[in-house]
Amino acid sequence: MSRWWTEAVAALGDVLPLPLVALLVVLLAGVVALAWYHFPAWVPRRLPRLRLPRWRLPRRRRRKADGPVSVAVPRPRGTDDDLPADAARSLADRLAAEGRYAEAVRERLRAMVRRLVAVGAVAPRPGMTVTELTDAAARARPPVDPPLRAAGALFAELWYAQRPAAADHDRRMRELADDLDRALATPPADGDIR
Repeated sequence: MSRWWTEAVAALGDVLPLPLVALLVVLLAGVVALAWYHFPAWVPRRLPRLRLPRWRLPRRRRRKADGPVSVAVPRPRGTDDDLPADAARSLADRLAAEGRYAEAVRERLRAMVRRLVAVGAVAPRPGMTVTELTDAAARARPPVDPPLRAAGALFAELWYAQRPAAADHDRRMRELADDLDRALATPPADGDIR
């Protein structure tokens, strides 16, 4: 490597004087440094676009993860978190009647969370994910764990994996909400934390 470098510098020295090369390298470094420092100012706001034909590749389906689903339940603008669970169910029914099944599933999950908070199974905490909520509820009332985990997985499949929602998803979420209500109707055992 050192021999190649020596020969390259000697060949350059034959064409240009080495002090001039050193000055050009310093000037180039200064121009690069100034361009780097003032980066956004010299980049045009809109770069010209080349109009090339687009080929749509088929979307690959992801495999379902074996681990726990950890997602936060999004809140639409203008919603009131103090609404009772019945109001969320009513909204979910209206959304399902309009064919907006993904939003209906989301509202049914919110109704389930409000029901858990109302019975004292979990304490509401902003930013709590479905997995954290399920873990906290399962510690307080173990029978609520299966329907809550299934509801969280269904919600994540529709909202985060962006699968198209159908009436079957809403029907399944209704069943899970009924299962949760039945689990909450049974009194907690002596060993359960409340």
